[in-house]
Amino acid sequence: MIATFRRERLAPDPRGSVVSVGMFDGVHLGHQAILRANVARARALGAASTVITFRRHPKHLLLGHAPKTLTTLEHRLELFERAGIEHAAVLHFDANLRALSAAEFTREIAERALAVRCFVLGFDSKFGHDRGGTPESLRTMGYEVEVAPKVVVQGRPVSSTAIREAVELGDLPAATAMLGRPVSVFGRVVHGANLGHRIGFPTANLNLHQELHPPPGVYACRVHHRLPGGGRRVLLGVANIGFRPTVEPNPPRRPQVEVHVLDFEGDLYGQRIELEFVTRLRGERRFAGVEELAAQITRDVIEARERLRGAS
Repeated sequence: MIATFRRERLAPDPRGSVVSVGMFDGVHLGHQAILRANVARARALGAASTVITFRRHPKHLLLGHAPKTLTTLEHRLELFERAGIEHAAVLHFDANLRALSAAEFTREIAERALAVRCFVLGFDSKFGHDRGGTPESLRTMGYEVEVAPKVVVQGRPVSSTAIREAVELGDLPAATAMLGRPVSVFGRVVHGANLGHRIGFPTANLNLHQELHPPPGVYACRVHHRLPGGGRRVLLGVANIGFRPTVEPNPPRRPQVEVHVLDFEGDLYGQRIELEFVTRLRGERRFAGVEELAAQITRDVIEARERLRGAS
């Protein structure tokens, strides 16, 4: 499991570290190129593959607001681990951190706290108060730096901003192409009203902690579930994003995310799961009653199985 450290608890790995710095929102193809290069360089040096990232987007402090994230911190850490990263230094971007120049940030955090031996950065990486933390400036300071190349998909540079736009528009193929994996959300299963249970389709309700999700509708999904012993299993599911107009006399202010996990019996409350949206089945609509809704969900389950079988 990936080791995470807050700034006040940072301690250098005896092997030294290969360090990458960034928000890494989405952990998309461009980010994955950086992480692969980091892991490869760390193995070559016998060092610890390490990412410096931020608990919240720096724009919260710089602008007073920030876009919804494609991946919360917990989701990013999960994806870092899958990429082979060993350590993550999670920093709170506050006024003190903002005031550090690139040279101070490098000496105080990367060198003293993480014993950096090499940096692996993106082609457009910049950090520090003066935005002076670039590959060129780090080389001038005497550090070894490897730069991951720009990743272009369908003639467009991959970016978190472009992926957010695609997700919000419901363009799953475009977002998936740039992510290098299906669009997904990561959240904790919380208690709902048990309405799905009453009509024969129990659902797991997710708290996404402000993570961006596709537009309202019904989706065929894969459900990634971490087992207590540390392993993972992948299940199939039908997810609904929306306001549940048939069963909610007072619709919620924000869309709710819930998933009916196929061929599963058990209790997921309190656990974290990741939903991968494979394809959209239909839009959300109001039915005449719960019987009509249950009949439609039955059809959704049949279609989801067919779509997921074809996507495997």
